[in-house]
Amino acid sequence: MTGCASGKYPMPYTADSNISSFRMIKSQSSITTATPFTAKLCVGDNDVDPSAINISSGSYAGLFDIYDKKILYGKNIHQRLNPASLTKIMTAIVALKNGSADMILTATSNVTLKEYDAQKMDLKPGDTMTLSQALNILLLYSANDVAILIAEGIAGSQDAFVEMMNKEAASIGATNTHFVNPHGLTADDHYTTVYDMYLIMNDAMQFELFNEIIHTSEYSTVYHDSAGMDKEISIKSTNLYITGAKETPSGITIVGGKTGTTSAAGHCLVLLSRDTRSNPFISIVMKSDNREELYDNMTLLLDHIGN
Repeated sequence: MTGCASGKYPMPYTADSNISSFRMIKSQSSITTATPFTAKLCVGDNDVDPSAINISSGSYAGLFDIYDKKILYGKNIHQRLNPASLTKIMTAIVALKNGSADMILTATSNVTLKEYDAQKMDLKPGDTMTLSQALNILLLYSANDVAILIAEGIAGSQDAFVEMMNKEAASIGATNTHFVNPHGLTADDHYTTVYDMYLIMNDAMQFELFNEIIHTSEYSTVYHDSAGMDKEISIKSTNLYITGAKETPSGITIVGGKTGTTSAAGHCLVLLSRDTRSNPFISIVMKSDNREELYDNMTLLLDHIGN
């Protein structure tokens, strides 16, 4: 990031810094002469109004008012955490920016995952589907093998795609994020923060197809095997607010979101919602101990909108 300013930063910026670039800009805002692009974003410290909501002790959370550009609540929002399948939001962003909905993706042998408990749709080498089909399965069902299909289809290899993911994260200021795979299965040096997930979700919500997909409760489609024969799949969203299994607080409309769960990451959820005036909010809970606790925490955040 560059710009004209009369002040100097007291430390050099590095990609490994645990201080968000947006927090540094905020601290210098009174002496800058140019308006930073952070003027369009929520900026805040690690904890914001921590006594306002009784989030469970082991969880991390944030509530971001997109219209008024305010952080309404934050608990350890700059702490690095394993994102699990929240990773797939960035996978979708890179795919949408570099591919077309109707492009055909072909599975390689790499889609055969060794992790026995990994969420997958059991793709076989030679299977084909469009990027639009793949994104629906990726975001609704969180299939890890489909994340590999997308990565290789867009960039030629997972490594090349992950490089694109990290460049995208850097471009939106997510300086406390680093990816090593496109699906979010636990790996060393694969991390993000609640605040960076807000930045990533804020980026993703600019895409109409992304918003359409995350608002879908069920999805059925037909793709093809290596011989061109039809293969059918029907899935349901893993988001319990969207399926109706969890009640949405009064006055709130949930556009959609993304779940993520691994033993290392705990239970995670990012939501895009709107209040009675249609103003947008992003709410995030990470590292809850179980699914019930996750949704209890998220409902507390949603209840806080408008307070």
